Formats: sequence, structure tokens, C-alpha cells
Amino acid sequence: MLAQNETSAGRACAAGWTGCPTVEVSREDWVDYAKGICIVMVVMMHSTLGVEAASGHEGFMHQIVAFARPFRMPDFFLISGLFLARVIDRDWRTYLDRKVMHFAYFYVLWMTIQFAYKGPSFAAEQGWSHVGAMYLESFIEPFGTLWFIYLLPIFFVVTKLTRSLPPVLIWAMAAALEMLHISTGWTATDEFAARFVYFYSGYLFADYVFALSNRVRNHNEAAIAGLALWATVNAVMVNTGFSTWPLISLALGFAGAGAVIVIGTLLAQARWLSVLRYCGEHSIVIYLAFCLPMSMTRVLLLKTGVISDIGTISLIVTAMGIIGALAMGWIARATMLNFLFERPETFRLAPQRRRPMLQAAE
Repeated sequence: MLAQNETSAGRACAAGWTGCPTVEVSREDWVDYAKGICIVMVVMMHSTLGVEAASGHEGFMHQIVAFARPFRMPDFFLISGLFLARVIDRDWRTYLDRKVMHFAYFYVLWMTIQFAYKGPSFAAEQGWSHVGAMYLESFIEPFGTLWFIYLLPIFFVVTKLTRSLPPVLIWAMAAALEMLHISTGWTATDEFAARFVYFYSGYLFADYVFALSNRVRNHNEAAIAGLALWATVNAVMVNTGFSTWPLISLALGFAGAGAVIVIGTLLAQARWLSVLRYCGEHSIVIYLAFCLPMSMTRVLLLKTGVISDIGTISLIVTAMGIIGALAMGWIARATMLNFLFERPETFRLAPQRRRPMLQAAE
């Protein structure tokens, strides 16, 4: 989930893999488009499933969410690993500051904010002692929607610690973990097993990812035909239930990640739907803050009953989750609340590099 103007040094080539393309890459619009698509799908999933759970009914958005399930998080994690080769050689203090302390600060801050918002309802059901126990447990069991930024530092540390091992071995082990579909009940364990292969692939095969984007620019018709084929296969696999089978889930995850990259490239080339690019540029702001406007909008619409169609309610809740989160970012930027999205110097292990505030959390 990175947003810097940087060059991607191919980790696969550095590790001794043969046949690596030599691709000098600066940050391009397609990366932001791809991140924008990912964050919209994430908000859509939480919004839709939340509305359906609260109402007891499904709407038309349910099928869209189901279609995106095989690749929604794989693509987010793959993109998160794309620029890791640029920083992985830094000293441990700088690395831990950028890749561990950075996300830990936002996790603890927004976990606390969410508890302040949801705590009274939790307490009404099981008492304040239970709320306190839940809060402490959230340091080992990621709380709600924040599990993504809880897991990212773990991925960063594991990748750096295993650099001396053969990349093919790490990748094979990560792929095996995904195909095992581990279910222990602990989010960090289960999601690590399910997602690390995509993060590591983004790191290892960054040059190939950017080469794919470059080829799409020169072969638009073939890219569109490939997207049509992918969409058909993905829909069939989801509707038949095969998408959760071992190996098929892995293949669909990579295929969907590739499709999002292709779509992002085509949109960037045509300069369409710039709102997606904007969402991608500020994806971490949306990820941190969307839960509050999302839940408030859901409660308001379901209680008032002004709209009866569940699919429409889900769509509105999705939009308000995104718009509300961005509005919170704008307000923070204009007030003394910038600590919500920009880590203060007090919580830094290494000197800060100045960046625009709304991208500072990325």
C-alpha cells in the first residue's frame, strides 16, 4: 500500500532468478487505479454484508461481492509488495520504523477510536469488563476491519528475515499454506496463511507485473479479450463453488490480481474514472476511516426505511463509507486532527520524510 515515486528494483533478478525483464519503473497512474479498485471492493464487501446481516435479506450487490471474493484481497496484498525491493535493504531501525511502527501506530489509534464508538453497544450486551477484555485481546486478535494493517507489518518482517533463503522455497511454502485453507479461528494465523503468497509474489515478481502493464498499453484489444475470458471463468468458478477448492483458489487469486492490473492500466491509459485513481492515492485513509460513516449510514437507512431495496441501500452505504472517510481526511488536514492520518514524530524510530498528509499513512 505504497504511494511513493520510486524505482522498482526486481527482487527476483536480485535473488538470482533467470529470464528477468529489466524494467525501470516510476510510480504510474495504473497503480493508483488498481489500489482504488481494491479499496472500493473492500468497502463494498463490508457495506453489503453488513446491510444484509442487519436486514436478513440479500440484494443485487451480493453477487458483485461474491464475484470479487477470489481476488479482492489477493490483489491488495500483491500491490502492497510491489515496491518492497526499494526499501528492504535498509537498516533494521529504518525498516522497522517504516514497515512496523508505521502501521502499528495507525492500528492502535483506529482500534481505540472504533472501540470508543462501538464500546457502549458492546457494554450494553456484556458489560464494560467484557469491553476491556476485548480491547486487550485486539492486540493479538485483529479487531474488525483493521486486520489488513495488522498483518502487513508481519509480512514485511517475515520477508526481510527470510531474504537469505532461496526465494523459490519461500514462494512454494507460501503457496502451500494458501492451498491448505488453514482455519484456526485466529485471524492473524489464518490470513497469513491465505495471503502471504500474494504479498511475496508482488515483491518477488514486481518486474513482471510492470512488464504486464507495459504490454497492455500496446495490446488493448487482446487485453480486453483476456478480461472477458477471465470474468467468465471467475464467475463460473464462483457460482459453482469451485473457487474455494485448493489450487483453484490460488489460481483465481493471481488471475484476478492480474485482471485488476490490466483494468487499472486501461483506465489510466484512457484517463477514465479518475475518482478511482483518487481513491487509490488515499486508500489507507479510506481503509482506516470508512467503518464509521459506513455503520452510521447503514443504521440510518435501515431504521428510517426510506429505501426498501437492500441492494440500493448497500450501494449507498458503500458510497457514503468512501466519501465519509475522505471527508474525515480533508477535515483532519485542515485542523489539528492530522495525527489521525499522519504519524507524529513522537512515534517515529527514524527521521520523517515529508509527504502530503493524506498519503502519509501509505
